[in-house]
Amino acid sequence: MNTSIETNPLIDRLPPHLQQFIKPQNYNDYSPINQAVWRYVMRKNVSYLSRVAHESYVKGLDKTGISIDAIPSMYGMNRILKDIGWAAVAVDGFIPPNAFMEFQAYKVLVIASDIRQLENMEYTPAPDIIHEAAGHAPIIANPDYAEYLRRFGEIGAKAILSSHDNDMYEAVRSLSILKEASNSKKEEIQTAEDLVNTLQNKKVPLSEMAKIRNLHWWTVEYGMIGTVENPKIYGAGLLSSIGESKWCMTEEVEKIRYSIDAAEQEFDITKPQPQLYVTPDFSYLMQVLDEFSNTMALRKGGFRGLQKLIDSKKIGTIELNTGLQISGTFTEMITDEDNNVVFFKTEGPTALANREKELIGHGTKANPNGISSPIGKLKGINLAIEDMGPRDLKAYNFYDGKRIAFEYESGINIEGLNITGIRNIYGKLILIEFEDCTVTYKDRVLFSPEQGIFQLAVGSNITSAFAGAADYRSFNNLYHVSSTETIKLEKSKGQIELDHLYSQTRKLRETKKTNPKKVAQLFELVKNNHPKDWLLSLELYELSCIFNANELKTSILNHLENIKYDNKKIAHLINDGLALTEEHILA
Repeated sequence: MNTSIETNPLIDRLPPHLQQFIKPQNYNDYSPINQAVWRYVMRKNVSYLSRVAHESYVKGLDKTGISIDAIPSMYGMNRILKDIGWAAVAVDGFIPPNAFMEFQAYKVLVIASDIRQLENMEYTPAPDIIHEAAGHAPIIANPDYAEYLRRFGEIGAKAILSSHDNDMYEAVRSLSILKEASNSKKEEIQTAEDLVNTLQNKKVPLSEMAKIRNLHWWTVEYGMIGTVENPKIYGAGLLSSIGESKWCMTEEVEKIRYSIDAAEQEFDITKPQPQLYVTPDFSYLMQVLDEFSNTMALRKGGFRGLQKLIDSKKIGTIELNTGLQISGTFTEMITDEDNNVVFFKTEGPTALANREKELIGHGTKANPNGISSPIGKLKGINLAIEDMGPRDLKAYNFYDGKRIAFEYESGINIEGLNITGIRNIYGKLILIEFEDCTVTYKDRVLFSPEQGIFQLAVGSNITSAFAGAADYRSFNNLYHVSSTETIKLEKSKGQIELDHLYSQTRKLRETKKTNPKKVAQLFELVKNNHPKDWLLSLELYELSCIFNANELKTSILNHLENIKYDNKKIAHLINDGLALTEEHILA
């Protein structure tokens, strides 16, 4: 088994907290049935999508090295994607949303390398290689769209999650895994689906990540382009779903002009979408994204931004007006009557940085138990600490080796021995360290001497708040890897036999050697031993047409008609396959 990871320079520069999600593609794990599913979906898609998809799609298939007849290898994709400035990596199903976005920011396409079962050919809630490689990859060959995707990842990686988002991620991941596992019981799937529905129906305020996830869904996954009256498809979810790509073009699906309002429109991953959004062009997507980013804590900071980080219970960062960045798990804040943050606290490993670079000696090892600090203006002093020059600092006793006591306008008092200060590149103080220090607020002690060195964050207000660390190197693991793993099953004797029949059929087609007798033998085996399998019979029907074996062609056609009669849910797939064959033969 191949356990290596095909790479290119973009993958090599990924930080460790992203590289942990990458897994080998293991191309030999794809069965002949998997290859047949890929071929059917891709032939159907290209035939149909060439008429309804954005022109970049068909062109992009060639540019990104994606074949209609065989599942793409990461090696081939990375070799070609390198020329357009992107890369691709294989992952195990859904990964945390911030991680997914951050991969995009690094111009790396995340591909769930598993492939849907034959039973889920038209649509699967699980990310798979049809969705990722055949849906996402071709469109990034368009430079405007590729830049939108990169920028979206850059902004999305900073979006703050809520605890509800975390629950939703785990629930959707579990459901998608169960739906793609052939041995899952109906009761298990129903329980998982009920949990997803319960979480989706909870009336909770949308977090930043929920809103940006909505924008991602209505553009990158289910976006349409052009006019409301005459839209084309570009979203990967539509491009990779032979069912929804047709459904979306009907009048039953409402078409709405894309705007920032889409951030408030939620979706149900288990059902076809009742409405879709249409952008006039790819550059307009960037316009809406910029409009949305201006509403985020990343741009606005303040008490709302810090409250979002506290609610998320995950590693996040605040940046003060001095440029000091504090990264950790925020647990508390105190605000004044105008809702200005006057005190914050983190718990657990915390790092301090400036301009996305960790301050030397102020990483998580130095702050394993978190930090706390007041911020704001000093009482009775017109100058903020960060605006004081050397003479001002000396006049107010902010000097190394001096004991000092001072009060903030908020009423927070500090008394201790000033031992040192750290300045930014402009020479302004951003951090002051005290020993033998006491910090009080009203009748509460916020910091006492026995806690060690007190680090005073110098700044008057929070200008930015975002998910993740200012310097990713500060933390060993920014993202939690889900404990819910995809299910790998041992094949039954019947499945192994069916795989072998698919393999033999594929070889017959690829060798292009006329052999109607062999086709007839294969058909008898599948008809007698695997009477419900329709896709192999379709492939054999295609060969009987190519070999002009009319009697055999009639027999296979009658067998397919019987399958359609017994299973009306797949009748349209068989009809579409027959139409594809006729189209191919006539061509």
